[in-house]
Amino acid sequence: MTQKNLDKKIALVTGGTTGIGLATAHALAEAGADVIVTGRNPETLAAARAELDGIAEVIRSDAADPAAVAALFDHVKTTRGRLDVLFLNAGIARFAPLSDLPIEDADTILKVNVLGPWLALKHATPLLSEGASVVVNTSVVHTKGLPGASIYAASKAALRSIVRVAAAELAPRGVRVNAVSPGPIETPIYGKLGLSADQVEQFATDVQSKVALGRFGRPEDIAHAVLYLASPASAFVTGTELPVDGGFAQV
Repeated sequence: MTQKNLDKKIALVTGGTTGIGLATAHALAEAGADVIVTGRNPETLAAARAELDGIAEVIRSDAADPAAVAALFDHVKTTRGRLDVLFLNAGIARFAPLSDLPIEDADTILKVNVLGPWLALKHATPLLSEGASVVVNTSVVHTKGLPGASIYAASKAALRSIVRVAAAELAPRGVRVNAVSPGPIETPIYGKLGLSADQVEQFATDVQSKVALGRFGRPEDIAHAVLYLASPASAFVTGTELPVDGGFAQV
């Protein structure tokens, strides 16, 4: 049984309708938090509303739309009045060689993966309670030089830098800001890379062969790490990035 160490805390998970975000929503709720999750795909929103009925509030919100982000935090302010845990998880990936990646894809990746979390932090800051915890989903790719991941890796490296700056700015209020860095995880994102089925299979095989533990991670593996960073157990941890990658970038 999960310890209720987030009892009565208000938690928001962006990109919380599938994969890592959905697993984290469950973990936060089990720890006692009042959870809000966001998404933008009508199908996954509907599925999440059914799965999280009575567990979390599910809101349609586009992480890259400034007006939508502002409206989201206005809703949090109106309905909850504060925010204790913020997991900035929403993100997208497109893989292609430098010479082949369309500029439109590069622009979208940067808007969703960098501008989106930055906007969320901007609007969340006045709502963050003393001692609140912010967790940002980065990725192992910004440490590896993975072929085909140029803009995606750059977006995650930018997030790592934002974590450091936000940790310094918010420390006087006792607000902690950290990152969780997933390795290869079994999530729907692999079906959204812009690759053919054969390319996805080859990509997955190549990556898994380089993971020390010999398997892909599960969304719950990341959720447990986020729960640690969100909880009092990590009260003296800020500005850091916690790799949860099966040893992919470590050994």
